[in-house]
Amino acid sequence: MAYIEADGLRKAYRSTVALAGVDLRVEKGRILGLIGPNGAGKSTALNAILGLTSYAGELKVMGRNPWTEREKLMEEVCFIADVAVMPRWLRVSDALDFVAGVHPRFDRAKADGFLARTDIKRTSKVGQLSKGMAAQLHLALIMAIDAKLLVLDEPTLGLDILYRKQFYDTLLNDYFDRNRTIVITTHQVEEVQHILTDLMFIDRGRIVLDCSMEALEARYVELMAAPEHVAEARAWRPIHERQVFGRSVLLFDGIDRSRLAPMGELHTPSIADLFVAVMGGSADRKGAVA
Repeated sequence: MAYIEADGLRKAYRSTVALAGVDLRVEKGRILGLIGPNGAGKSTALNAILGLTSYAGELKVMGRNPWTEREKLMEEVCFIADVAVMPRWLRVSDALDFVAGVHPRFDRAKADGFLARTDIKRTSKVGQLSKGMAAQLHLALIMAIDAKLLVLDEPTLGLDILYRKQFYDTLLNDYFDRNRTIVITTHQVEEVQHILTDLMFIDRGRIVLDCSMEALEARYVELMAAPEHVAEARAWRPIHERQVFGRSVLLFDGIDRSRLAPMGELHTPSIADLFVAVMGGSADRKGAVA
């Protein structure tokens, strides 16, 4: 069953095209990483999925039209953005009371159980919590809701590496199962690579790569070529080449690994390196993975 289905999804803001006919399908039990440079259309796509903006084309989320059926859809969908959006005056106990009062699928006991593993006090205000603790609170509230689709838009922005690791470990071990689907956008792509089942690159409102992580590993390979084999490796037409410690690292699409193995060391490319290769590696885009 597909939890998200889009066919020719379009959105324009006056003369600026944010989504230019996007087709996508996200199945139940998948974790999708939606990656693209700033201004590529990621936020617009998420807003359409969440029913926060109108659009042209066909879009179904959990079998519903998110624009016309948003209230019903939100019973099955949760969303986490930068945790700074939580009101600083809100007490932890009040946050629990509020979500319990507005969401029919919120399990207060489950939220209490998650928070019991932290140092968060029920009497504390959000403004008194560190950003990492605020992220823990936000995640506890979300994980206590029996939702089928979770959308994460830069959820660990500004958190230190320990809190980021804890966030994704908790998400994977305590929330995700094969009946749920997660869509993630993040700048820290290396930190989510190990949890993704699917990867999608978006640029200028168009999907330029859409594959499973299994297909990625089978399709793409990096070769750190021995100096005497660089010319031979280039003859196989890599889609990208970079220098690492004076060695040539070439990235190939669809080349049998057995043909490349005699020329040097083989590796599966990181999402960041694949992004640079697929997007062309132009100077204004390096470091703009989002």
